[in-house]
Amino acid sequence: MSGNEVLTEKIDGVLVITLNRPEAKNAANRALALGVAAAIDELESDDSLRVAILTGAGGTFCSGMDLKAFVTGELPQVEGRGFAGLTEYRSTKPIIAAVEGYALAGGFELAISCDLIVASDSSKFGIPEVKRGLAAAAGGLVKLPKQIPSRIAMELALTGEFISAERAYELGLINRISESGKALEGAQELAKTIAANGPLAVAASLKAVAGAQDWSSEEMFAKQQEIVGHVFTSEDAIEGATAFAQKRAPNWKGK
Repeated sequence: MSGNEVLTEKIDGVLVITLNRPEAKNAANRALALGVAAAIDELESDDSLRVAILTGAGGTFCSGMDLKAFVTGELPQVEGRGFAGLTEYRSTKPIIAAVEGYALAGGFELAISCDLIVASDSSKFGIPEVKRGLAAAAGGLVKLPKQIPSRIAMELALTGEFISAERAYELGLINRISESGKALEGAQELAKTIAANGPLAVAASLKAVAGAQDWSSEEMFAKQQEIVGHVFTSEDAIEGATAFAQKRAPNWKGK
């Protein structure tokens, strides 16, 4: 473990997290998983950070699990966090995946564990685990059917074939397509827009949208109220309305 498998940089309230194993197409090993988990801890604990961007060095997002490490018994997982330190964890702040090149297997599952995805027009997505006698157990089999039509998810899981960024956009899997080499730039524009909004409102909206898919029609408004109720009585709500009336930028306090 070199300690450089994951790099972080803070830019105007945005934490850029870079998978930094370009020589291995950013394949996830144990060190990378620990590095991502540590970066997410930094995101959660630093009040000055509003959004994170997860990207990969060297023109590839993540090619999945490091199979060379896998055959030696090393697993790229963190207890309570899942594959690559993220796939089983729900951050309280938005995470945007900025995808260049390939997001495959665990790399695809890492991308769909983020809240938003910006991808270059040359990027490819897929869960080819079945081609290696494995299964997409880091979210591909259970998260993907909730994000795209179930029959398409079934096809990807059973064939292991890839789809293009254009096809992923058509399916509603990704939010924006950027020119090749500019996915991070596109993600930064999106992050800047989010970071300018009220942090309490963003956090509550994130939690409600994420939870809504599991709520019944009978309970959804009550569940929503549990999450967003405090937003309407917050200092930030008054500040937002006041700033609008005064035609100025709001000064959020997060309370």
